[in-house]
Amino acid sequence: MYPEAPVSPADDHPLTVLWYQFRAWRGARPFWAGLFTLLGGIPIAYFPYADVRLGNITIAMATTAGAGSLIIGVLLVTLGFALWFQQTIRIFAGVATILLGLVSLPVSNIGGFLLGFLFALIGGGLALAWVPGVPVDTEVKLPAPRETDTDHASETTAHADGGRNSAG
Repeated sequence: MYPEAPVSPADDHPLTVLWYQFRAWRGARPFWAGLFTLLGGIPIAYFPYADVRLGNITIAMATTAGAGSLIIGVLLVTLGFALWFQQTIRIFAGVATILLGLVSLPVSNIGGFLLGFLFALIGGGLALAWVPGVPVDTEVKLPAPRETDTDHASETTAHADGGRNSAG
């Protein structure tokens, strides 16, 4: 639970409870890696099929490899969702995302005009860098009480009470 969380969910507004649940869900997976990967696939798949209209003039940005661009974009979007829902494939998804981003440079209008390429590289790097967190141990371990009599303690002033004596 988070420190800003209320004592019980009944004490807070339902949207706030939903926000806490989303934060817990987001923290247990490579959320940002999946988001960047997903966002990288959209311009790569979109730009080869887009048209820009300037008055009566239509400028088509289609390439001869439009199907390849669509496949790369759909694969990146799929890998983005897979990172959200299957955290165990993060290494494969990260490497595949980086490779698909690199392949999109010659295939898909310079990787979706570098926008999709950069998002894919960042998402792949984040996927490779993400490691699941270790659960926090909530049990408090207190040290055992110290015994005052030890083997080396004697009745002399220097060693009285196990070495804990006052000066003077």
